[in-house]
Amino acid sequence: MTRLKLADLADEKPVRLTVELSARLHRDLLAYALAINGGEAKGAPTMERIVSPMLERFISSDREFAKTRRGSPPTPCIG
Repeated sequence: MTRLKLADLADEKPVRLTVELSARLHRDLLAYALAINGGEAKGAPTMERIVSPMLERFISSDREFAKTRRGSPPTPCIG
């Protein structure tokens, strides 16, 4: 199986978010979910399930964002 960057799909209490995706990104997310499951559609995670960990991984790997965050006071929860 291909080594993918997204591995941990932890169960946490979700926060509902509505976004619009391009058709191309939608197809790519579906393909990624299949790849996570070894190419099998049955048992593959849903797009809703993989988007959050993907964003978390992206943010955690952004060095400039981490540098900025270390120098700033904590941001209060909005919403």
